[in-house]
Amino acid sequence: QVQLVESGGGSVQAGGSLRLSCAASGYTYSSYCMGYFRQSPGKEREGVAAIGRDGATRYADSVKGRFTISRDNGKNTLYLQMNSLKPEDTAMYYCTGGPGLRSDGYCSPEHMRGQGTQVTVSS
Repeated sequence: QVQLVESGGGSVQAGGSLRLSCAASGYTYSSYCMGYFRQSPGKEREGVAAIGRDGATRYADSVKGRFTISRDNGKNTLYLQMNSLKPEDTAMYYCTGGPGLRSDGYCSPEHMRGQGTQVTVSS
């Protein structure tokens, strides 16, 4: 059974940091692009960052220089280090996986998705 279990969300003040983790099971993790998208009420879904099978990365312009995505294929785990957080980063963050890495920060087509973890940044 394919499963993505997310952790690491929470509440921080602007300028703070959080690290999201996404533990995968039930499929060949290393064969897939993995990434995060976020969504908040009243806003469109936004691809945040993605990392391909070969380690290539893509970031949304809004997070470049602040967020870093990485993967540990030995632990089947995806990480998103978020620094210099801003109130506009407040959203539900979802871990997702798919075969292809897109330039807009998505893995496509989506084959699996985590349950989401809430990130709240206060000013």
